[in-house]
Amino acid sequence: MTADEQKRISGEAAAELVEAGMVVGLGTGSTAAHFVRALAARGLAIRAVPTSEATANLARELDIPLVGLDDVKFIDLTVDGADEIGPGLSLIKGGGAALLREKLVWEASRRCVVIADAAKQVKALGRFPLPIEVVRFGHPHTGRRLADIAAEFDLPPPRLRMAERGIVVTDGGNVIYDLASGKISDPAALAGALKSVTGVVDHGLFLDLADLALIGTDGGVVNLTP
Repeated sequence: MTADEQKRISGEAAAELVEAGMVVGLGTGSTAAHFVRALAARGLAIRAVPTSEATANLARELDIPLVGLDDVKFIDLTVDGADEIGPGLSLIKGGGAALLREKLVWEASRRCVVIADAAKQVKALGRFPLPIEVVRFGHPHTGRRLADIAAEFDLPPPRLRMAERGIVVTDGGNVIYDLASGKISDPAALAGALKSVTGVVDHGLFLDLADLALIGTDGGVVNLTP
């Protein structure tokens, strides 16, 4: 199977977990898009909370009813992709620059399921650069403070994420710094240190949040629990 085919079968498997009447969190990215399409095909009476404008637009095209996070007390089930899945279902997310809204939705959810192709499963987090969402005002100063934090963990300084059009700006109007490490030896300690920096809105370490991973492989979908 190609990576996209593995993503598709993981998304389809996750769609089977949804029941009529649920409030469902819709993740962001190519893998989550497969889930959204599979969910729409089931035709269930649900309400959905999108984690990005891109996902909201896709859901509208597929006639999935949307509500805002403020409109619900809780979310029954959130399904989302990940850039890396490490031990204990620790995750790196944020490659699509939606990590803040994703984390808000995840933390409001009773159950969170991560879906991915086989290549996303790793023995240790860090091969994929860790995204850090930063308030745009004064972000070069915040970036220098992040570099000091990185040095404490023997990591290189993070880099401001750029695209052809210029600085990447999130749906919330913030910017992203990416911390390429190769290996994060203590994710929990790094997560705490990053959050202590004024100007950091959040980071892409999703720890102790995923309840189940559905990994698409050549042999089918593999279920993993923490």
